[in-house]
Amino acid sequence: MMAAFFCAGAVQAAGGISVQVVDAAGKPVADAVVYLEADGGQTLPKTLKAGEISQKALKFIPLVSVVQTGSKVYFPNNDKVRHHIYSFSAPHKFDQKLYTGTTAEPQTFEKPGTVVLGCNIHDKMIAYVRIVDTPYYGKTDAAGRVALDAPAGKYVLKAWHPDIVGGNALEQPTRLADGSASANFKMSLKPRAADADAPAN
Repeated sequence: MMAAFFCAGAVQAAGGISVQVVDAAGKPVADAVVYLEADGGQTLPKTLKAGEISQKALKFIPLVSVVQTGSKVYFPNNDKVRHHIYSFSAPHKFDQKLYTGTTAEPQTFEKPGTVVLGCNIHDKMIAYVRIVDTPYYGKTDAAGRVALDAPAGKYVLKAWHPDIVGGNALEQPTRLADGSASANFKMSLKPRAADADAPAN
């Protein structure tokens, strides 16, 4: 299996950067989390936005979410059956007992990292929450593209996907200044099981 690697292509820009993520074969990667972290000790603002991961047709929707540290995520159950959601992941362990509708309390994700969600009743249900220490983040579309807006400065641009080989985000240094900016990541992905959920937007 080819190890994950990146193709650096960032150039200077003011106010934003356009990012393309492809797999080892050059095909676009949807649902990749892309974000800018501080490089140089600057403090990034907290602009907390609540997330939502619903349960519908015995699936978590979306499959991949991204929030800033300190954000809340709500888990409405839109199925007619009850769900029992949980996570054993170190950044945020929790156990939400059987419930329906919107009775579940939101979870607050305080630590950066990746949280894998499951349902104790329906074993095939799975979702991923990437928690990042920055307000400058996004998720690639079906074409593998995402645009991020951020003030001028030095950053580390990172890209992560739940199927990335090795599990760690790819990264490259980036400076946002005058002009336009673009960056490219090429990552190797583990094959997804045939019965696993496909990315859902």
